[in-house]
Amino acid sequence: MKKGPGLLDTGPLVTFLAAGLRHHSWVVAQWKLLRPPLLTCEPVLTEAAFLLQREGREADSLFALLERGVIRIALDVQEEQADLRALLHRYRNRPMSLADACLVRLAEMHPAGHVFTLDSDFRIYRRHGNKVIPVMMPD
Repeated sequence: MKKGPGLLDTGPLVTFLAAGLRHHSWVVAQWKLLRPPLLTCEPVLTEAAFLLQREGREADSLFALLERGVIRIALDVQEEQADLRALLHRYRNRPMSLADACLVRLAEMHPAGHVFTLDSDFRIYRRHGNKVIPVMMPD
């Protein structure tokens, strides 16, 4: 088991729910190392629902994970809007998605956490301006 909360990004969520996608086996193996609930945000769920439907899959599995407490929405965009806006501004040259900004903010709110992602931009993003964000991602 990993210490600290898992901060769940879109890529591993969709890949976990859609067998046959690249990195599926890796994601499933990592998922087993994490202690529920995995913390995420509504923009991640929005992206995941869209991508699952694009893959021809139902979004019901997302709601099942929420209902069972496996994942939990742990950030209110409205309450965190000033910090999210500042992150989007800081990384405007990447460009950073709202979901990515939410995960960086979650990493600031949960310093023992690690972002579970397939997105290499998390090697560049920093929490609190200059601190590396611990990540779980394939090599």
